[in-house]
Amino acid sequence: EGGHTGEGQVSGFAQATKRQQKTATMGRRPARCYRQIKNKPYPKSRYCRGVPDPKIRIYDVGMKKYPSEIFPACVHLVSWEEEQVGSEALEAARIACNKYMTVNSGKETFHLRIRCKPFHVLRINKMLSCAGADRLQTGMRGAYGKPLGVCARVGIGQILMSLRCKEANIPKAIESFRRAKFKFAGRQKIVVSSKWGFTKFKKDEYLSLKQEGRLCAQGVHSVKYDTKGPLANRTAETVFDKYA
Repeated sequence: EGGHTGEGQVSGFAQATKRQQKTATMGRRPARCYRQIKNKPYPKSRYCRGVPDPKIRIYDVGMKKYPSEIFPACVHLVSWEEEQVGSEALEAARIACNKYMTVNSGKETFHLRIRCKPFHVLRINKMLSCAGADRLQTGMRGAYGKPLGVCARVGIGQILMSLRCKEANIPKAIESFRRAKFKFAGRQKIVVSSKWGFTKFKKDEYLSLKQEGRLCAQGVHSVKYDTKGPLANRTAETVFDKYA
């Protein structure tokens, strides 16, 4: 009988501890607490340890191995504010955009790329909220916080997301970015690019270079064969005269 009472006491103590832990742990802070850029960049390093992994792990979605010639159109989501964007927001925007395009356009009709990376570490000075916490708390003594999460620092005019597709799917790409905008704080603009896909060439320039045979395909983008470099590394078709 005595042994049974002891067991009950132990389980009761464990439950009380669990309850205390529940009240002590608080939920994630809202993004408004970390939206402004006001401190120095604080990246993960050997001095800043114990940083949680970013929520976003995939930066390229869709047909990421399709060559540049397949998707001539490109749409960008551009930040119109200087702020910090959490990795959770980037992941939520990626999912929203990918979902809309997959359902309404098809998973083989686009390539989405997230263009900003969350390197800046956010901190939190954890406060206890359980009973009798005032005895344990130190207030502003030793207020330098522990890592809470990571975010990307973006400026005005910086591209957050890019999507390449065929010309017919531009309206769907715009709508998918409109939905992704709701996941971010601040203002963003949707811009239809005049360039060919993810390349740096305008559409007419890309076609003329392709016709001349001066385009060097490099996966999702292309570069122009220039007139520099050793001839030993080039085939006859890719050698061009500077003054021709």
